[in-house]
Amino acid sequence: MKKLTKYVSLIITLVLAMSVLSGCGSSKSDKKKLVMATNATFPPYEYVDGEKYAGIDVEIAEAIAKELDMELQIEDVEFGSIVSGVQSGKYDMGMAGMTITEDRKKSVSFSDTYAKGIQSIIVAENSSIKTADDLSSDIKIGVQQDTTGDIYATEDYGESAITRFKSGADAVQALKTGKVDCVIIDNEPAKAYVSKNAGLKILDTSYADEDYAICFSKDNEELLNKVNDALKKLKDDGTIDKIVAKYIK
Repeated sequence: MKKLTKYVSLIITLVLAMSVLSGCGSSKSDKKKLVMATNATFPPYEYVDGEKYAGIDVEIAEAIAKELDMELQIEDVEFGSIVSGVQSGKYDMGMAGMTITEDRKKSVSFSDTYAKGIQSIIVAENSSIKTADDLSSDIKIGVQQDTTGDIYATEDYGESAITRFKSGADAVQALKTGKVDCVIIDNEPAKAYVSKNAGLKILDTSYADEDYAICFSKDNEELLNKVNDALKKLKDDGTIDKIVAKYIK
């Protein structure tokens, strides 16, 4: 009987020890995930750097997740599917240099703004397009599908003038090969694309100014409020300014 009691005691001790060991180093995986949908073709806000995601939005999202004691999980999807994915609850939030528009507000809620963007116009260096005033419905305008560049240009010049692409890089490539006359896209990605493609330039005059925000399901007001609180803290302590300054000199 004593031997049996001794063995039972030993087994209990081993089970408890294994339980403690299995818990070591698992705090990260035990954290609730914060799933962010983005489109990682939008430098310097989000892009792929080797085997990881990088950029302003990525680092701000990481800082938000840290404030909320959550583990950030990034899903790289087509830009046009972000709002619908967030709306359906597939993703917790969408962060991709996204501007608040009245149409998007019908489907999702938006956080406080965290950065400002400018819609710029890329043209060939020898282009006859000198300012935004030279744009017209007779010009072939390249845009990334479902972005505000797409929305604004379609409103201003009509469907017939617009050629849509899945990414800004595809639109710029079409400009290089003469398939479109210009590309309307956010200024920071525009600078990145022009720096890598000789023979292109950005016009001095902007096409539109806008604010970036994070989108959430209308049914997830609790998370929206928590993220807004985190954003305020990150703005107040200078974290967001430091992140932006790291990518935009």
